[in-house]
Amino acid sequence: MAVAAAALSGALLLASCGDSDSGSSDGKTLKLWHYEAPNSAMGVAWAEAIKEFERTHPGVKVEFEEKGFEQIQKTAPMVLNSDDAPDVMEYNKGNATTGLLSKQGLLTDLTGEATKRGWDKKLSAGVRTTSQYSADGVMGSGNWYGIPNYAEYAMVFYNKDLFKKHGIAEPTTLDELTAAMDKFVDEGVTPLANSGAEYIAHQYLYQLALTKADRAWVDRFELYKGKTDFHDAAWTYGAETFADWVKKGYISKDSTSAKAEDAGTAFIGGKNPILFSGSWWYGRFVAENKFDWGTFLWPGSEMTLGSGGNLWVVPKGAKNKELAYDFIDITMSEKIQNLLGNKGGVPVAADTSAITDPQAKTLISNFDSLTQKDGLAFYPDWPVPGFYDVLVSETQKLITGSASPDDYLTALQEAYDKDVPKQ
Repeated sequence: MAVAAAALSGALLLASCGDSDSGSSDGKTLKLWHYEAPNSAMGVAWAEAIKEFERTHPGVKVEFEEKGFEQIQKTAPMVLNSDDAPDVMEYNKGNATTGLLSKQGLLTDLTGEATKRGWDKKLSAGVRTTSQYSADGVMGSGNWYGIPNYAEYAMVFYNKDLFKKHGIAEPTTLDELTAAMDKFVDEGVTPLANSGAEYIAHQYLYQLALTKADRAWVDRFELYKGKTDFHDAAWTYGAETFADWVKKGYISKDSTSAKAEDAGTAFIGGKNPILFSGSWWYGRFVAENKFDWGTFLWPGSEMTLGSGGNLWVVPKGAKNKELAYDFIDITMSEKIQNLLGNKGGVPVAADTSAITDPQAKTLISNFDSLTQKDGLAFYPDWPVPGFYDVLVSETQKLITGSASPDDYLTALQEAYDKDVPKQ
């Protein structure tokens, strides 16, 4: 029986066909790009998928190039318009990324392959949302332009040894979490690992807003089902509480220029007892944390950041599309899915009885509880192109105190309204 992430509410009725424009194929090389760390669950699983691909495709060599997330985020449109495009690559999901590239005609329509190979039957409705895009590049319906072979969600990672050392119990409510952070601050410890120069800071703020939000709020913001007001109760609470947490010392002002990697290594090194971030860290923490640690969902919230994982996309100009489809198929196989689950990933098509690692079982169980209550709220940078950079720069201003919460929300509203499709 597959995990809940792979539960189906029924097969999609998809009429479109996959793109057959395969360019000049040599049939001997699969050019692959992704940006997962080698010791992450995805990195381990995909390395095994490469071996499996080469075993089942004698004479074909995989040319793998590891890229950085920011590198692909910034250069993909230019690269995919050139002869240097890979055959298959990992790309961020959402309207501002995969949606934009699909609208620009830079990606291959995978609808035919998704139905022929049964990928559509392996993905739950919540996970499937980011695979399909309308002609306007809006996720949730239309043709398939990407396939996720894992899911992801945000959670609180915490250092049990540091909590024990300071006599603090695991929080189960937001009040208990803030009380725990107050005690850490009193004892000279900055509780939250943070990166102001990348995604972690604005994900803290978005999660705070989500504690006051519901599905309709998320759909307005992410899917344009109504008007988004950044000065509403949820966004205002998120911005004001985040700014207050900086003032209280929960978040260091010195983290303004820190990268996500800096936040992760600070947690690994025992500097900060708490990191709120995604399941993509899980495998690395298993490998590198030298202390007792655990996770829990953000207390007091029905919703949290999460979705299907990043997507395998096939560039329009890829030279070996059939090989690309075969590789994607291998990553969706039970063998690779089970490996992904046991290494700390959230698989979409695994056999639950084959997941034996206790921490991995907890990871998947928490994801199941989120999907059962429709709790995946996607990510704040998705709705419009360029919004990621706006969120980073404006949240940095909240950390330094150079902008008020009201200024922050006004800047977000202006950036969002400038590019949001007309209702």
